[in-house]
Amino acid sequence: MELSVAAVGGVISVVAVAMFSRRLGIAAPLLLVVAGVAIGALPRVSATDIQPEWILGGVLPPLLYSAAINLPTTDFRRNIKPITGLAVILVIASTGAGAVLFHLLIPQIGWPASFALAAVLSPTDPVAATAVGRRLGLPSRLLSILEGEGLINDATALVLLRSAVAAMGAGVAASDIVEDFVLAVVGAIAIGIVVGVVNVRVRQRISDSVMNTAISFVVPFIAYIPAQDFGFSGILAVVVCGLVTSGLSARYLRAEDRLTEETNWQTLAFLMEGFIFLLMGISLEDVITYAGDKGFDIDQAVLYGLLAATLLIVVRVIFVVPLVAMIKRDDRRAADAKPRVEDWKEKLESEDSPERRGVQASERMERRVAAVSADIDFRIKQSLGWRAGAVLAWSGMRGAVTVAAAQTLPVDTPYRAELVLIAYVGAAAMLLLQGSTLPWVIRKLNVEGDDPIEIRQQYGELIGEMSTAGNDRLEQLRATESLDSGLVDRVRQDSLIRVKDPSVEQDDFDQMREEYIRLRLDVLGAERERMLHHRSVGTYSSEVIDKAQLMLDLEEARLEQVSESETG
Repeated sequence: MELSVAAVGGVISVVAVAMFSRRLGIAAPLLLVVAGVAIGALPRVSATDIQPEWILGGVLPPLLYSAAINLPTTDFRRNIKPITGLAVILVIASTGAGAVLFHLLIPQIGWPASFALAAVLSPTDPVAATAVGRRLGLPSRLLSILEGEGLINDATALVLLRSAVAAMGAGVAASDIVEDFVLAVVGAIAIGIVVGVVNVRVRQRISDSVMNTAISFVVPFIAYIPAQDFGFSGILAVVVCGLVTSGLSARYLRAEDRLTEETNWQTLAFLMEGFIFLLMGISLEDVITYAGDKGFDIDQAVLYGLLAATLLIVVRVIFVVPLVAMIKRDDRRAADAKPRVEDWKEKLESEDSPERRGVQASERMERRVAAVSADIDFRIKQSLGWRAGAVLAWSGMRGAVTVAAAQTLPVDTPYRAELVLIAYVGAAAMLLLQGSTLPWVIRKLNVEGDDPIEIRQQYGELIGEMSTAGNDRLEQLRATESLDSGLVDRVRQDSLIRVKDPSVEQDDFDQMREEYIRLRLDVLGAERERMLHHRSVGTYSSEVIDKAQLMLDLEEARLEQVSESETG
């Protein structure tokens, strides 16, 4: 009964706070933490029964999987250098700096515990930053970097935490830590790729959308559990699995399956994100009580948490300066290389005899050069300046994962209660300070977002190319099959069944409806192939590709439903 009341109350709280946050213009995670603190102060409300493993092994995998399947793989690839820098190098640097601070403040806990606490505080949570950024129109490249960082840095931090905890029990050499880190990453990537491919291939053969989506709910755990059992990073395996699924689903899964999966996963992610931030606030009373019962100085722990938060903010700001300089340097080099790439494209297009290299080799070369050219155009148009870098530096909020990870410290860790409180204070301080001031920073710096006019132009160009591909396919079918001319005209005009075409009598068309659906789906397939080509090359922005794919999915799903209703 209590569990049911807690579940209902949690869902209502998350939805209510989200509604108010939109009206107030404040990121929902901030209000959820505040609401959680208020709820935690009520009698008989406690989060002590919730085990940290439930968050790290039960909530985090599906949450990261949901984020990964919605992150365009092209954007992830194009921003892999800054994402790796923030999610790996910065996490390691933050862990090292934090360990030094904690060893100076609490030398009696030893170096391993200092590193463990620092690793707990090192990963960021991008939910609040991206929510604010989307509302205020930050450039899509900056949002992709923040999302990519959030996907990977949890895995980095948890691997470091595992190594630090292992060092508490026995002496561990630095070489062993490096070997463990590399093995955890490589093994996780391998498992993630395998599970992602098998996931798509198996679900490709399931025609029921409900069953298809039900299987998708267990996919994150199919990647997470074996990776953890083999000593790899289960979180990284989930992220890789999600990225692989994202890259393959548009080609192999049915439109109805993608639409159903997207809706269900958005709902699930919304509730899970809200739950962990609400839990973060509710945990405050328990964490303070736990530390007080152990006889620790609460004021001192709060001070140490604030010092840790200050240090981590400074480390991130310092790290972002050379990172942005590197991005700007790469963008300048891309602009300088643009003329050479255009020369390559012209030479390939002017060749009269691609048979000399082979048709397939020629097509691969053209695709590769087109992809390089598209990447260069992306860097030129979406170059990040120092203003965007300042926003990136101020977007290092921590979240509930930090609190949950702190609870996994071994029970025999010296000063464990105080360390957990320090982690909580550090995470809460950064979330509330940076999350509440980030909108002001964005407005003050006046960071320019994506050009809406260019997005509309790109969308029009892509739709035009897709229509051309569809018409070409229709002409091929017309040349090889005996098709009614009126029906072909109707398909060509992309008319819907409910719109009456004077060239075809309705009674006649009703008899040809099955043929219409077959042709229309065939044409949509050709249009989708053209869209997938441009997605793999990167000719158009991910926002444009996503809009085109949604248009295709909605039309394909509608036609399939009509076909199934008539045959079933």
